[in-house]
Amino acid sequence: MMRILSVLLVLFAVQARAETMRLAVTTSFHNSGLSEVLLPAVRRDTGIEVQLLIVGTGQALRLGRAGDVDAILVHSKAAELEFVAQGFGTHRREIMYNDFVFVGPADDPAALAGAADAQDALRRIAAVRAAFVSRGDDSGTHRKEVSLWAAAGLDPQRFGAWYKAVGAGMGASLNTASGLEAYILADRASWLNFRNKGTLALLFAGDPVLFNQYAYLPVNPARHSHVRAAAARRLEAWLTSAAARDLINGYAIGQEQLFVFNADGTQD
Repeated sequence: MMRILSVLLVLFAVQARAETMRLAVTTSFHNSGLSEVLLPAVRRDTGIEVQLLIVGTGQALRLGRAGDVDAILVHSKAAELEFVAQGFGTHRREIMYNDFVFVGPADDPAALAGAADAQDALRRIAAVRAAFVSRGDDSGTHRKEVSLWAAAGLDPQRFGAWYKAVGAGMGASLNTASGLEAYILADRASWLNFRNKGTLALLFAGDPVLFNQYAYLPVNPARHSHVRAAAARRLEAWLTSAAARDLINGYAIGQEQLFVFNADGTQD
């Protein structure tokens, strides 16, 4: 009995010493379910309790600029590089990737399944004015969607009621698309983990422009001296470790891998 009590006291002491840090992550990363796999391992291996702030990429960057988080994990490279160039982040470290996909009603009124590329897919949707749900939240997914419309020579601000900007995260936006039987751009991981598919199906993928890289950016302590820079560095070391690689590459739904680990020693 005394031995059991001693073990429990040691466990309680370890828990009490656990260091906390705040990490802003995208809703797409959280909706994938991967955070539920990684965070317990982070705590076990490093003693760090990671508190997630789940927001779009734009909001995550704003939180980093304000010093409200210790690091961010997002997926909008141009904005990330600007964040570092402006001195708000110490560097940018690529961690993993997947891809964006076009999802829509299985009967596919815009014939996306026959599209030549992502631009053609969007032009087909616009041509028939098929219902399309946009996240409309300045997230990495929304920024990618806007760039794809621009590359297709189209301006969503000129669209009619068929284009629905909902200002919501990935899961909520997918729910809206399911309810409306609408097209939507989603990251593959969130789509595979989405449980309310209804009539929706994955209709188009594979264009290299739909590549979706996630990167880790520690907030610069020179800007915000209160940030937990040491914890952020330890988390980065873990995220780029063999343990993280095995968990990320091993995370699958229905035997389909959701992310591919690609961290190396390169920092931007």
